[in-house]
Amino acid sequence: MRLSDVEEVMEIEKVSFPSPWSAYAYRYELSESRFSHYFVVRRRGTHRPPEPSLLSRLRRSLRARELRAPILGYGGFWLWAEECHIATIAVHPAYRGRGLGELLLVAMLDRAIELGAQVATLEVRASNIVAQNLYRKYGFRQVGLRRGYYRDRSEDALIMTTDRLTSAAFQSRFQALKRALREKLRCGQNPSNAV
Repeated sequence: MRLSDVEEVMEIEKVSFPSPWSAYAYRYELSESRFSHYFVVRRRGTHRPPEPSLLSRLRRSLRARELRAPILGYGGFWLWAEECHIATIAVHPAYRGRGLGELLLVAMLDRAIELGAQVATLEVRASNIVAQNLYRKYGFRQVGLRRGYYRDRSEDALIMTTDRLTSAAFQSRFQALKRALREKLRCGQNPSNAV
């Protein structure tokens, strides 16, 4: 995710969460926090090849937002010591259920492992069964409860964490799930045509 993505991310944020983060919070995460790592998933196939003339390239860069593929979802994590804390994942409502949240989770876990994370943790609404099922699929298990964590609805948060990300058991499962997701997306089972 780049600073120039924040406006588009906010459109998804506002329709995804009862108490959305502010644009300021995302700008801070992207420009000030050394612990933050954020990703976007865009619709594939709308990028144009580079144009040969300098004037054409300049015009294109000035219209970059218009030419970029639209953002379909985003996610981010914080890395503290050896812990990856998944801070957010959201997919535009029109593209949910197509594997994009899973793709974002995989990208975040991959990057966290590259950066030396040993475990991943997160909070999820007690009512968000779809997200809980995705996290369980990737080896997260409930280890605690934060009562009234989500103040907008006084809803509890489940605290979920993984086993060691570098363990043979986690890696075996993770690699198999990544292959299955890659195949699903490659075979066109994802109608959004996103990457």
